[in-house]
Amino acid sequence: MKTLDGMLSALYGTISGAAGAPRDWERLRSLFAPEGRMVVHGVNKSGEITTRVLTVSDYISRVTPVFAKEGFYETELARTTEAFGQIAHIFSTYESRHAPDEAKPFQRGMNSIQLVNDGQRWWIQSLVWQAETDKNPLPERYLKGKH
Repeated sequence: MKTLDGMLSALYGTISGAAGAPRDWERLRSLFAPEGRMVVHGVNKSGEITTRVLTVSDYISRVTPVFAKEGFYETELARTTEAFGQIAHIFSTYESRHAPDEAKPFQRGMNSIQLVNDGQRWWIQSLVWQAETDKNPLPERYLKGKH
């Protein structure tokens, strides 16, 4: 992807879809640098804070059975971008629904995305996400607009 906007649009677009609808996993892979990682960080069911580091293939294996049974639509609510030279960091506030017309999201959170540009295009180097909780709500500054 040549633009950060294009990269984020492609990222959200590849993971979203109806239950059982095929996702374009090759497109998702093409967004990440070869050594790129996806990291989920947050509180598990027993209340402990955990971190799971995944390759893109690990992520695909993890979500494919879930996406076969449930719709999953993730959209961006707001974005904060910082860039210098050929590196960029994006805080992308998201919300997730099981259907695009579902009134209330079942989850919200933050994607922290680090990108590098090789002179030709942007690559996702790492994507770390954490869901919002009652004890850790999204700050108001990350719910407003794109800047």
